[in-house]
Amino acid sequence: MSLNTISAAEVLGRLHEFDTVIDARSEGEFAEDHLSDAINWPTLNNDERRDIGTLYKQVNAFEAKKRGAAIAARNIAAHIEREVIDKPKDWKPLTYCWRGGQRSGALSLILSQIGFRVTLVEGGYKAFRAAVVQDIPRLVQSLNFRIVCGTTGSGKTRLLQALATQGAQVIDLEALAKHRSSVLGAIPGQAQPTQKRFDTLIWETLRHFDSARPVFIESESKKVGNVVVPLSLVEAMRKSPCLNLVLPDAQRVALLLEDYDFFVRDVEHFCERLQVLAEFRGKVLVQSWQAAVRAGDFASVVQDLLTLHYDPAYLQSMRRNFDQFDIARIIRSDGYSMGAMEDLAAQLLVTNPG
Repeated sequence: MSLNTISAAEVLGRLHEFDTVIDARSEGEFAEDHLSDAINWPTLNNDERRDIGTLYKQVNAFEAKKRGAAIAARNIAAHIEREVIDKPKDWKPLTYCWRGGQRSGALSLILSQIGFRVTLVEGGYKAFRAAVVQDIPRLVQSLNFRIVCGTTGSGKTRLLQALATQGAQVIDLEALAKHRSSVLGAIPGQAQPTQKRFDTLIWETLRHFDSARPVFIESESKKVGNVVVPLSLVEAMRKSPCLNLVLPDAQRVALLLEDYDFFVRDVEHFCERLQVLAEFRGKVLVQSWQAAVRAGDFASVVQDLLTLHYDPAYLQSMRRNFDQFDIARIIRSDGYSMGAMEDLAAQLLVTNPG
C-alpha cells in the first residue's frame, strides 16, 4: 500500500490540517528539536537505537535490521495499544523520522493498513529543519518591528509581557532562549534549548503574526546565552524604529533584585557568577563586590554593576548596532510593577495599534 506524502516545505503551512503530528525518532532526537506540537512515539528509543547502530557496525546490516525490526514492531504495537485504540476512523496523523523514513514508514504502514489516512513527511525532520531555516527570512521580511530598548533593569521584559497580555504581537527572545542575555543571565535549573530548537521556536512565533500589525521585540544582541538569533531577524531589528524605556536607578536596582532573587537566596552562586567579570573589571573590584554580597549588601553591588559594567557597554552597543537608537522615542512608566508596565503598554498600543 502506498503512503500519502508531503514535502517539508509544504508542511510548514499545513500543520493545522493534521490531528496529530508523530515524531518516530528516539526521545533524544526529539528533545533536540521537533515539528510544532509533535508528540514522540519512538520506533527505537535511545538505548535501542545505540545498540542497533553498534550491531550494524560490528556485525552487519542484515543482522542489525532483523533485530531492529523485532524491537520496532514491539514498540509500534505498544504505541497503538496506548494511543490509537480510541481514535476514530477519520483521524489524520502526520508522521516523520530523521530522513530516510524507515522508522516513520514502518509506523505509517501499519496505521494505514488499519484504515487511517496517514501522511508522511518527505525527507523527515532534516528536510523540515532546512525548510524552517529558509522560511524565517521570508517571515521576517514581511513584518514591521518595534525595538524595545532600555538599559539593564529598565523593565523591558515586563513591558513585553504586558504588551502580550493586551493582545500585542511580541517576540520574547529571552523567554524562548531561557536566558536573560547577560554574563549573569543564566537561569538556575533551566537548560537552554538547542540552536535547532531555538530556531524552530522563533519560526513558530513568527508564522502566527499579522504583517499589518507591529511586532514588539527587545533589543537583543546576536546571541542570547549560547544560542544565536537568526541573522535575518538581527538585521531587521537593527534597522527598525526604537522605543527607549527609561527607569530611575533606584527602581532598576529594586527590579533586578526581584527578577534575580535566586542570587539573593544563593550568595555563593552569585559570588561565583561575579568572578566571571574579573576579566573585564579586575580582580580587586570583583572581590570587593563579593565581600559586599556576603555581607548582605546586594543593592550597592547591583548599582555598581549597572553604573560600571552594564550601562556603558549597553549604550555603546545600541549606538553602534541599532540605526534608529539615537532618535528613539523615550517612554517611561510610573514604576517597575507589572501594573505600571500594563498602563504603559496600553499607552503604547494607542500609538502603535496591535
